[in-house]
Amino acid sequence: MATSDSEPVWRLRGIRGATTVEANTRADIIEATEELLAEMIVANDIDSSEVASVWFTTTPDLNAEFPAVAARLTFKWSHAALMCGHEMQVQGSLPSCLRILLHVNTPLRQNQVQHIYLRGARELRTDLTVNTESSSSVGELLRQFRGDPEPYSE
Repeated sequence: MATSDSEPVWRLRGIRGATTVEANTRADIIEATEELLAEMIVANDIDSSEVASVWFTTTPDLNAEFPAVAARLTFKWSHAALMCGHEMQVQGSLPSCLRILLHVNTPLRQNQVQHIYLRGARELRTDLTVNTESSSSVGELLRQFRGDPEPYSE
């Protein structure tokens, strides 16, 4: 949909993502959150200033750190509303799972939004799991936000 002067219409969209966390440690929760957020940002061309809010959930077995810490520390999302909670304990559900629901202002249509499922969480939505390899843009994005040096190349 476009306006009369061909400008795209911006709407609030929900973008889902999920991944599994290696272990219930602060480092592992932050690493998994960084990886998932970076993939979601790159896949949907998200501008940080357009993030309205983010809802992070973990299965109850993950409680060593709030996933929102990664958004604040790594991506510097100090103005977006961030909230953490635990998923329902459903028998047989995927353990050690971290989920993210981003609310983002975007010109993307609903059917253009790319939901991201990584690691063991790919099994949750096989219908949406298209790209199973990290984008090189994701590594670059994380280096940029973390302040890491450029990768060594000859």
